[in-house]
Amino acid sequence: MRDVLRILLSPVVWLASFSTVYALHGLVCELDPGVSGIGVSWIRIVLVAAFLFAGAFQIVLLALLYSPRFGSAPGFARSVSRAGGWVGLVATVWTLFPTLATSACSG
Repeated sequence: MRDVLRILLSPVVWLASFSTVYALHGLVCELDPGVSGIGVSWIRIVLVAAFLFAGAFQIVLLALLYSPRFGSAPGFARSVSRAGGWVGLVATVWTLFPTLATSACSG
């Protein structure tokens, strides 16, 4: 059962972070997009922070999957859980990158 958890953990965390960041995007776009003291919209700061947190969390998960203490025993489960970790990390970066590259809110 633990191997199934290790295999699914990173993609499930990606799903949760994707849903959270885009829900946060919708929420903050409804609020006043005021400018912070450093000349950048606080909405942009919040979205970039959420992107960085999600990416860092996926990197920590991937490191744990490679560690001897928390990783699976050698064999199929280890390979698949590590592949799932990479899938979660790449999916997080790929799908949340628009928070860095595009405008925060339209209109």
